[in-house]
Amino acid sequence: MLLKDRYINPFTDFGFKKIFGSEVNKDLLIAFLNTLLPAEAGTVSDLSFLPNEQVGRSEYDRRAIFDLYCENEKGEKFIVEMQRAKQNYFKDRSIFYATFPVQQQAQSGSWNFCLKSVYMVGILDFVFDEDKADNEVVHHEVKLVDRSTGAVFSDKLTFIYLELPKFTKTIEELVTDFDKWCFLLRHLPELTDRPAPLQERVFLKVFELAEIAKYSSVEAAAYEESLKIYRDLKNVVDTAYDEGKAEGIVEGSQQKAMEVAKRLKESGLNIETISRCTGLPITLVEGL
Repeated sequence: MLLKDRYINPFTDFGFKKIFGSEVNKDLLIAFLNTLLPAEAGTVSDLSFLPNEQVGRSEYDRRAIFDLYCENEKGEKFIVEMQRAKQNYFKDRSIFYATFPVQQQAQSGSWNFCLKSVYMVGILDFVFDEDKADNEVVHHEVKLVDRSTGAVFSDKLTFIYLELPKFTKTIEELVTDFDKWCFLLRHLPELTDRPAPLQERVFLKVFELAEIAKYSSVEAAAYEESLKIYRDLKNVVDTAYDEGKAEGIVEGSQQKAMEVAKRLKESGLNIETISRCTGLPITLVEGL
């Protein structure tokens, strides 16, 4: 495959980690999160990256593997997931993931159960089926709410979802930093220059990190493989949904899913993530 784009695709695993997943460039993740968080959450001034693989409290509990997992200066936790293709029960998985940083706050001995806030952030390269009729809302902020009063029951658990395909503003229409991040994440691979509205320091740093021509041959090859996996995976899953199969990969696409799973396994991706992305059972992935 000949890489013709100037900038990387941030929805690839390589691209997402390149922009947001390193300690030296954590200022980019901080800036991005500060455009998403509700006003009452305040401003994130620092972040520490935490291990992205979480294990349940007993040998019988499931594991969770996050794209990014970090903690701010106040001890609040952030799970950041880049969801590259439609997936059954993605909202359910988000809830499951959020239970790990909640339970980890338990203290031995006498404890008053006072919790630090947990934020689950999903950056989506698709639109939820139930939201397809509404093209206006890109940024969803979900909390526990008392339906009788409409008041927030608790502010300790917040789910934030960005349905990026709904973001349709042109470069001339960008006003807020949120607009600019959404535009950049959605259109970065299509850009051939650095548009005037994206000349702030934080966005110029993204362009510097994302310019493929500056990569070593090893980095370019790693990105090329990541891009191929992203395209194959998205094609497999989108095909399944287009054909109307609600509970997983349709039979006609299973062979393709197995080919993608095998490539993911050979690249070193863990079994649970491969199963989650392709819809194939863990036992089947293990046998590939």
